[in-house]
Amino acid sequence: MGSARRTVRLPGPFTMRSGGVLPRVDVAYETWGALSPAKDNVLLLVTGLSPSAHARCSAEDPTPGWWEEMIGPGLAIDTDRFHVVCVNSLGSPHGSTSPASIDPRTDAPYRLTFPVLTIEDIASAAREALRALGLARVRAVVGPSLGGMTALAYAMQFPDEVDALVTISSAARATPFAIAIRSVQREAIRSDPDWRGGAYDQPGPVRGLRVARKLGLITYRSAAEWRQRFSRERVDVRTPGAGPFDVEFEIEAYLEMHAQKFVGTFDANCYLYLSRCMDLFDVAEHGGSVEAGLARIRARKTLVVGVETDFLFPIDQQAEIALLLERAGRDVRFVRLPSIQGHDSFLVDYDRFGPTVGSFLGEIS
Repeated sequence: MGSARRTVRLPGPFTMRSGGVLPRVDVAYETWGALSPAKDNVLLLVTGLSPSAHARCSAEDPTPGWWEEMIGPGLAIDTDRFHVVCVNSLGSPHGSTSPASIDPRTDAPYRLTFPVLTIEDIASAAREALRALGLARVRAVVGPSLGGMTALAYAMQFPDEVDALVTISSAARATPFAIAIRSVQREAIRSDPDWRGGAYDQPGPVRGLRVARKLGLITYRSAAEWRQRFSRERVDVRTPGAGPFDVEFEIEAYLEMHAQKFVGTFDANCYLYLSRCMDLFDVAEHGGSVEAGLARIRARKTLVVGVETDFLFPIDQQAEIALLLERAGRDVRFVRLPSIQGHDSFLVDYDRFGPTVGSFLGEIS
């Protein structure tokens, strides 16, 4: 049982954390698994930067989802037990209100008039979407990457509405390295003449977005995996008329292929806003220190998962979350996974992530 993408309109204007008001907000979502009569089996799934709400296929939409191997009957996120709701982040171009949406006050796209976006706004919009659907409490909030930050923000802002929490390859705040990488990605987009100060028409700053995506892809995996997968292999056939600096190695061809696919599906301004909101997120703003912020979380059980080869969200950041929650007296399980795929391991290494997440969720009564 599942649904294709739907949208829910939030009641009334939506006030953003850093100032500004969205007069009208739609949140895209998909669901799988039956809702219990008591409405007490809701599992909220919040996503990383680029995915839509389509985490798994359904009869209404049979195309494979981005977490296909993790969600379903008898799988780690068991739809025989949970009513899974995956929401598309506020600010994302995949159906929710974003910089690419029409501002009803002007009948033109928001573009850079969209207010500053924070992780807390994404969490609040997800919560309001659930409430608009008649779902006042969640059995668990699960989020990888940016979604892990959103899950933390949700549990901090609405501590009495979350029974269990799962954060995967995430952080209480961004490292200077991650901020630096993302700043260069944003600069690549803003330096493209076709960006036009954010006032572009489609297709927009394709070259800048391609470079930003390539840089992101490099950080999403590990150097060990790149060496194992590609070594120094060269492409079989070079493009006719290629210059001396065009694609020569297989790793270059891989990056180009995935960048081209991404450019056709993602809006550049949305990328800028979502990228920046990860830099801005800091649990310490919810109490004066990271420890005080995490102490606001009152989930009965928490699972924190990190990957040893992740250098974008290093394993010590996951360890910090687990340690500080433990100090606050929470029931926490911290799992270090040796996956070679780096930050993106949660999208690839299902042999490790499936049992880890499934075992934890199976213990939630």
